[in-house]
Amino acid sequence: MRAIGMILAGGNSHRMHDLSKKRAISAMPIAGSYRSIDFALSNMSNSHIQKVGVLTQYNARSLNEHLSSSKWWDFGRKQGGLYVFTPTITTENNNWYRGTADAIYQNLSFLKDSHEPYVIIASGDCVYKMDYNKVLEYHIEKKADITVVCKDVGADADLERYGTIKMNEECRIEEFEEKPIVAKLNTISCGIYVIRRRQLIELIEKAEEEDRHDLVQDILIRYKNLKRIYGYKIKDYWRNIASVEDYFQTNMDFLKPEIRDYFFRQYPDVYTKVDDQPPAKYNVGAQIHNSLIASGCIINGTVEDSVIFKKVYIGNNCYIKNSIILNDVYIGDNTHIENCIVESRDTIRANSYHKGENGIKIVIEENDRYII
Repeated sequence: MRAIGMILAGGNSHRMHDLSKKRAISAMPIAGSYRSIDFALSNMSNSHIQKVGVLTQYNARSLNEHLSSSKWWDFGRKQGGLYVFTPTITTENNNWYRGTADAIYQNLSFLKDSHEPYVIIASGDCVYKMDYNKVLEYHIEKKADITVVCKDVGADADLERYGTIKMNEECRIEEFEEKPIVAKLNTISCGIYVIRRRQLIELIEKAEEEDRHDLVQDILIRYKNLKRIYGYKIKDYWRNIASVEDYFQTNMDFLKPEIRDYFFRQYPDVYTKVDDQPPAKYNVGAQIHNSLIASGCIINGTVEDSVIFKKVYIGNNCYIKNSIILNDVYIGDNTHIENCIVESRDTIRANSYHKGENGIKIVIEENDRYII
């Protein structure tokens, strides 16, 4: 493909509360066996983009470990490959990434040393499948300077978290408002952009000269009347997981047969780092209803409408309903968990009771591992 990829995976969201204390948002577990960033990486690989840079910053240890081998997404190659960029202290710069534009600026040599004419910029905290070739073809057909992938959402969506867009009949963007307090539009930016590589370098360098650091505010919105910026609408599944509620609902969506079929059975595939875990084990008395159970789990109790991640132990007479249990959790006997997200590596004592009464409850038990 005539493009390189850049995945912005360095941000944090206070809307994730305690869930982001252990990991970057792009490393959040999804659908039992995946991480959020797997979807953007798989889209890059399936679109035959051979060279991808991932920009990480906040709480990136878990994310960097996940990206330690590029072979899982077919980026282990002599030409191109997967590059992970973290903020680097130099004699000329001692800043962390001060924004998305600054993150690109601090790694501008990645763009300058490349030869592909276009750049695909994507976010690492979104769940979707997309052929970036179609967006690039649209970008070239429209003779656009920048193309923004966008989507119509329902009136119940929390539009304060997104950039809202208004387009004319030719799909050229006329209005672009980032995180409006009162939204007048229901078309949102999906955080995916196509731009010519040389033009991106020029715009990023100019933004740095003016001490501007945000890709959306200081480039897309600032230049909307000066550059030919077009919108590319998608209708397929897309979700951003920058809040606890969205994260919970995204995982719950994978309990729907049509969503599982779309992501797991329809081409192209979604790839992830593979752990060598045994298959899930269901002991006598275990009952499972409409749930995802990952490898390495041992189930003794009842699980309904839930997503259980890897290496989870659920004791006797336990009842898990409408909940997400993250990796490596031990749940003692006679425990009731409902409407909850249980943080990874937790130990839930026997006879515990956790239920989210007003929304989703995040359960964090900092106990030693109890075997009995």
